[in-house]
Amino acid sequence: MEKILSDKKAIFLFVFPAFLVFLVIVLLPIFFSFYYSLLKWDGFSKGVFIGLQNYKNLFINNTDGFIISVKNSFILAILSVFIQLPISLLLALILSRGIKGEKFYRTVYFIPVILSTVVIGQLWMKIYNPNYGLLNFILTKIGLQSLTNQWLGNTKTALGAVFVPILWQYIGYHMLLMYASAKSIPTDIYEAAKIDGATESQIAFRITIPLMKPILKVCVIFAVIGSFKAFDLIYVLTNGGPLHASEVPSTLMYNMIFFRYQYGYGSAMAIFIILESLIGTVIIQKLFGKDEAY
Repeated sequence: MEKILSDKKAIFLFVFPAFLVFLVIVLLPIFFSFYYSLLKWDGFSKGVFIGLQNYKNLFINNTDGFIISVKNSFILAILSVFIQLPISLLLALILSRGIKGEKFYRTVYFIPVILSTVVIGQLWMKIYNPNYGLLNFILTKIGLQSLTNQWLGNTKTALGAVFVPILWQYIGYHMLLMYASAKSIPTDIYEAAKIDGATESQIAFRITIPLMKPILKVCVIFAVIGSFKAFDLIYVLTNGGPLHASEVPSTLMYNMIFFRYQYGYGSAMAIFIILESLIGTVIIQKLFGKDEAY
């Protein structure tokens, strides 16, 4: 094995195919998107080079709700980190302790992850429907009719209504990652802690969670980056409406490119999403860097 790793030709032969796929599928599209972002182009006629004007329009001459969409994506990221991940962690800690029906609950929580996003969107559209939706029906039956609302059609509730299905869909995903990490911790550590008189909460906060920090970092990155590039569920539920209340950069980019035929402007949004995701990943890596050694 050491001989193979020291052979530069062997390393090249193994790495080059993967690098070629990465180049064609990832790097080249990013390069072309950056090039298109420097053009005023409708996707059909010849593009006109305008330099960084599209980026200037994003932040300075913004008239299409881009700043609002960025703010919404940050709100989704904050909600995902401070609501979605704690719930996932709690479920993972409970299941990893070997409760009765552990395999059943583990499977049930993961089911939303494997469902089609379109199916989930249609399901929650029925739940939120102001006329026959389950949510308004329950509120009416328990005497809270004043709280009934047009959840997806109200600018004050649209973003929150979109977040709930996202939270519901991916809790099981993060839970499974954390569950696997918790189950990999040697039982000898727990037995020693119990002999020393540690309670379940002390074991969780002083042993399990600290040892899970590498996977917690991964989950935070997934949650934040997933919020920055969220598209499908939001597009199905609201298409960014009403009045950009649930708009995120990816839905705005899609509408700009495929409906308004502003390929250059939409490509600038795509480059922003890529940079936003990269910067977010680096920041999270830095924040977890010192703790990971512990």
